[in-house]
Amino acid sequence: MIELSELDKRGVYLGRFWGTNGPGIIRVVNGQCTDITHPVAPTIRDILERSDPLSYTCNASGKSVHPETLLAPCDLQAIKACGVTFAESMLERVIEERAGGDPSRAADLRDALSGIIGGAIATLRPGSDAAQRVKETLIAEGMWSQYLEVGIGPDAEVFTKAQTMSAVGPDAMIGLHPISKWNNPEPEIVLAVNSRGEVPGVTLGNDVNLRDVEGRSALLLGKAKDNNASCAIGPLIRLFDEHFTMDDVRQAELLLHVRGEDGFALEGTSSMAKISRDPMDLVAQTIGDHHQYPDGFMLFLGTLFAPTKDRDVAGEGFTHHIGDVVSISCAGLGTLVNTVALSPDCPPWTFGTSHLMRNLAARGLLQEH
Repeated sequence: MIELSELDKRGVYLGRFWGTNGPGIIRVVNGQCTDITHPVAPTIRDILERSDPLSYTCNASGKSVHPETLLAPCDLQAIKACGVTFAESMLERVIEERAGGDPSRAADLRDALSGIIGGAIATLRPGSDAAQRVKETLIAEGMWSQYLEVGIGPDAEVFTKAQTMSAVGPDAMIGLHPISKWNNPEPEIVLAVNSRGEVPGVTLGNDVNLRDVEGRSALLLGKAKDNNASCAIGPLIRLFDEHFTMDDVRQAELLLHVRGEDGFALEGTSSMAKISRDPMDLVAQTIGDHHQYPDGFMLFLGTLFAPTKDRDVAGEGFTHHIGDVVSISCAGLGTLVNTVALSPDCPPWTFGTSHLMRNLAARGLLQEH
């Protein structure tokens, strides 16, 4: 259920829910949920592609609903993610690489690397002359890493986080690949971007990180990121207006809380003010003459959060337990809550793009534009 009390009453929110006949679209304004599913714009993609998504959403007719099951607030969009966009979490990626996925080596490596590169990198602008000089120094000292390349080099890391239609929404299980023994949540801002590279709105996401898998080899990134239920987005897209703009995103503070069935609790934050690359630069590196997205895309912006609090073994830091409840919240965007499970134990993904098209057609919701 949507916690309406957490939403800004001035905000205009857009989301998806599972209704009696299939997926529908809701608008949430001032505590009121309205089903605005309509042949004019039967998908979130169609609404975001309009010349004025905010105006359409505000003025669309519909009926009051009280949805019990929210879906991820995206449908036909590609799901992309940026990595290593914060200096502090970049250091943790280097540790994963040098530890080869072995958490027992993390503490010693963290101490060694922090003293050498931690402070110097935190203030660098990626792609700058100063960053190039640091790169040359680190290469000379045998300290260069592929993570430092995308962290302070000119080109951002942008990868496919999950398949179109595969993201889970709030209150769903979120999945860990069973080969992973060292993993953590990644609380992130997610931009909703249309085919023109415009950003009509924003939401929250959990880009689950399998630290041991990716740490063994960056070529395992696909296995580490894209598995059943490994991507959570929601609860709703907040559309930009005079009350919430990209500048609010740039200053957003994300709060994370993990509560385990064993009584373990972990809290963390991710401050967008500390991001190394501007969100619109990340959008420009994802879409342009070099790459088109006719249905738009959802873009995870990366996270500052990298947990080091020990859970099971001293010196090995945090890893998830099955049953952990993960809450990611941000003022004005609400809270995304998911429960951790192994991917094979999460509900299988069976409703893809072809199923959506057939469902909308059967309901008379597809028409030529």
